[in-house]
Amino acid sequence: MNSAFAGYHPIINFLYFTFVLLCSMFFMHPICLIISFVCAFVYSVILRGKKAVRFNIIYILPIMIMAALINPAFNHEGVTILKYLNNGNPLTLESIAFGIGAAVMLASVVSWFSCYNVIMTSDKFIYLFGRIIPSLSLILSMALRFVPKFKAQIKVISNAQKCVGRDVNNGSIFQRAKNGIKILSIMVTWALENAIETADSMKTRGYGLKGRTAFSIYRFDNRDKKALLIIGSAGLYVLVGAVFGGVYFRYFPSMKSVQLTPFSISVFTAYFILCISPVFIEKLEDRKWKQLQSNI
Repeated sequence: MNSAFAGYHPIINFLYFTFVLLCSMFFMHPICLIISFVCAFVYSVILRGKKAVRFNIIYILPIMIMAALINPAFNHEGVTILKYLNNGNPLTLESIAFGIGAAVMLASVVSWFSCYNVIMTSDKFIYLFGRIIPSLSLILSMALRFVPKFKAQIKVISNAQKCVGRDVNNGSIFQRAKNGIKILSIMVTWALENAIETADSMKTRGYGLKGRTAFSIYRFDNRDKKALLIIGSAGLYVLVGAVFGGVYFRYFPSMKSVQLTPFSISVFTAYFILCISPVFIEKLEDRKWKQLQSNI
C-alpha cells in the first residue's frame, strides 16, 4: 500500500525509527513494552495488512513463547520462589517476568524492523548517508534490502523449477532435498552476481567520487517541519526522562519500578506519542483523502 508516512522526508523517517528502535531495545518497563509492542503491531498491520497478521502469528508468536519459557528454565535469579524444579533449581517470579518482558521486547523490535523495511527504502538510506559514508551506506542498503529481494527471487525460481517438475514438493524425500539444494545454489549464484552487478553499476556512475552530485526528489517542507517538531520533541523528552529514571524498572533480585509521578507519567505519554505518530499520520491522511473523494 501507499504509506503517507513514507512520503515524508527521509530524515523524518530515519529519526523516527532510530528513536523507537533504541527505546524498544533498552526500555524494559512493562508500560514501555506494552506501548512499543501494541504500536508496532498496529503499524505493521496498517502497512502490510494480512501479511503482518500472518507473520506475527506464524513467526513472532512462537518466538515469544519460546523466549518466555527458556529464560525461567535457565535463569534462576530472584527472591520470589514459586517452586523448585526437579533438578533442584528454583522457579522465581522475577525470572518469569523477565522472560515475558524479553519476549515482548524481541517481538516489538522485529515488528519495528518490518515497518522500517517498508518505509526506509534503499534510495532514502543512500540519500542520507551517501555523501558521508558512501561505501558503508551502499553496503548497509544492500544488506537491508537483501532479505525482501531474496524472498521475492526465491519465489520466482521456485515457480520456474515447479514448471519443470523440480520443486521441493516433487519426488521422494531425497529428490526433494536435491531440488531444494539446487534452488539454494541458484539463489546463492544470483545473490553474488547481483551484488557484483550493483557494485559495478554504482562505480560506473561515479558513486562516492569527490564532488559528485546526485538527483534527489526529497524536499523538506512545512509538513516535515511539523513532524520533526513532534517526533524530535517526544523522542528527546523520552531520552531525557530515561536518563533521569523516568522509565526505571528492575527485575532482579526483586522487581522494583519507578513510582507513578507526574514526571514518569509524562515520559510514558511522550513515548506513546512518539510510537503512535505514524499511525496518526496514516489515519489523518486517509481521512483527508476520503473527504476529497466525497467532495468530487
